[in-house]
Amino acid sequence: MDNLHHIVVVGGGAGGLELVTSLGNKLGKKRKARITLVDAGLTHVWKPLLHEVASGSLDASANEINYRAHARKHHYEFQLGRMSGLDRQNKHVVIAPFHDVDGTEVVPERHIPYDTLVIAVGSTANDFGTPGAQDNCLFLDSLDQARRFHNLMLNAFLRKNHEAFQGAEHTLNISIIGAGATGVELAAELRLASRELPVYGMNHLQPSDVSITVIEAADRILPALPGRLSAAATKELEHQRVKVLTGQPVNEVRPNSVVMKDGTELPSEMTIWAAGIKAPAFLAELEGLEVNRGNQLVVEQTLQTTQDADIFAFGDCAACPQPDSDRPVPPRAQAAHQQADTLFKTLCNRLDNGEAVPFVYNDHGSLINFSRYTTVGNLMGNLSGRSMYIEGKVARMFYLSLYRMHQVALHGMFRTGIIWLMDRISRAMHPRLKLH
Repeated sequence: MDNLHHIVVVGGGAGGLELVTSLGNKLGKKRKARITLVDAGLTHVWKPLLHEVASGSLDASANEINYRAHARKHHYEFQLGRMSGLDRQNKHVVIAPFHDVDGTEVVPERHIPYDTLVIAVGSTANDFGTPGAQDNCLFLDSLDQARRFHNLMLNAFLRKNHEAFQGAEHTLNISIIGAGATGVELAAELRLASRELPVYGMNHLQPSDVSITVIEAADRILPALPGRLSAAATKELEHQRVKVLTGQPVNEVRPNSVVMKDGTELPSEMTIWAAGIKAPAFLAELEGLEVNRGNQLVVEQTLQTTQDADIFAFGDCAACPQPDSDRPVPPRAQAAHQQADTLFKTLCNRLDNGEAVPFVYNDHGSLINFSRYTTVGNLMGNLSGRSMYIEGKVARMFYLSLYRMHQVALHGMFRTGIIWLMDRISRAMHPRLKLH
């Protein structure tokens, strides 16, 4: 194994895990290359589902993929740890020490050698330096954060239900800062939770007692998407009795309130930040690699970093140019999926001294899911280049197919079919909302 070309992929998100799965099945299985995945967690959950984990409409334990088990099935190695540095001269990735929950060091700092390095560490929330955001907001960057949110939400509902039973003031004010896809979909999921929890014993708290507000600094929600889609989403949120505040920048976040730029103070017992993303800060400190203002690694169209042809980056942590556009590839799940496919071809070519494959982004449209109520979106026509607006059951079918496509890339068609069947059985046997 020491003589094989060593491809190290850092980050087991949607794109990173799909890439190592393909490389393991193609190269690792035939011992043409050694494939290693490095990630700070033991399991993978598709990031676009984290808001469903947070609200309780999705059981994360039933949708997690254990990296060690998956690595064994797909012929790659897994290393637990967080990347903290890079030694380009010796071609080593530096992995920070791993500590137990009580702070005890389990594994010291390690150096993993590579021949080809791929960085796919995703993104984190960008609070733009807003005072109080870090201390008083909840974030949904990771599975741990989503689970923490879920526990806090259940406790908040339980507390307000008891206050209602006592005849005290019991309005629960929830604010979501940022009306991109995550913020809008989370609002719908929280509204569903407010209607489902009374069915399971919290019958003193009514859905109308839960005030949900979405706050967006731009003049409309979903500002990066077409106006018609934004208008349809606004109408649906208002139909679900979610307050929509646009053109309202947040000036400060306090423990129990949100202060707007014009001085208005909104009560908020739970405040969620979903207003933007940035690449992890450590990328800006890597030896000699070019980054932009958002900490993203600047890459060529081949996904190679501008300063090192043996280091690639893709997904949310990379700024990849688009032909005939002054904007980089958008940080979306479909972009990471397409980049993983392109990079798989490039890395296979490298073993035969072939050329890198340029990445061309194809926008297939956008879909916004309002929990079990409805789905709206637009699909891009491959031939005409025009978008087609869809909603309802047809849009919901396309939305669900996105996750199934991710599962097919990781498990194959047969296993994905089994997973789908198990999901159907689980829904019939378990509560519609995770209650713990």
